[in-house]
Amino acid sequence: MKSIRNLSNQSASLPLMADDILEFHAGRLLLLFKICGVKNRIEGLTKMAKLDFFVRYPEFFAGACKHLGKEHEALPSLIESEMVRHHYGPWDKRYYHVLAYLEGRGLIEVCRDGATIVLSLSPKGDEIAGQLSKQPAYEHLTKHMRSVKHVLGSRKGARLKKMIYELFDQEVDRLSIGEAIR
Repeated sequence: MKSIRNLSNQSASLPLMADDILEFHAGRLLLLFKICGVKNRIEGLTKMAKLDFFVRYPEFFAGACKHLGKEHEALPSLIESEMVRHHYGPWDKRYYHVLAYLEGRGLIEVCRDGATIVLSLSPKGDEIAGQLSKQPAYEHLTKHMRSVKHVLGSRKGARLKKMIYELFDQEVDRLSIGEAIR
C-alpha cells in the first residue's frame, strides 16, 4: 500500500488500483467514525472492523437485515477492497497501518478505556470527514453507512462478530485464517 504522494515513483506501465492507495482506506475510515460512530468515536477495534465489514460487503449487510427483520435499501456492490478471515472475524491486515497514518496526521485520537481501544475523530478529522461526506463521489457510501449505523450501530463488537459467524458460516467462519472473503 502506498500513499498517493509516492505514486510518481511507480512506473506508469504498472496498474494502479484504489485498494493499494493508503488515502482510499483512510477516507473510508474517517467516514466510518463520523457516520457509524457515536459522537465521532467507535469503541473497540472489533466493532470498527465489523461495521467496516458491513459497509464493504452490502450483500452481507442485506443478509443481516433480513435476519433481524429490518428494512434497508438495496445498493450495488461496494466491494472495492476485500477483507480476510481473522481470529476475530472479518479483518483488514492494513488497519494498523491506516490507523497509524490517521493518528500521525492528527485526524484521529486513539486511547484505551480498560482493555478497549477507543478511536475518535480529532477536530481536524471531523472537518475532513464532513467535507468527504458532502462530495458526490461518496454519496452512495455515506448513505449505506447511515443504514449500517441505523441497523447495527448500537451493537457491541463481540455481538457483531458472533452474528457474522452465525449468519455467514460458509462465507466467513469456514474460511482458513487469512483467506479472502468474497
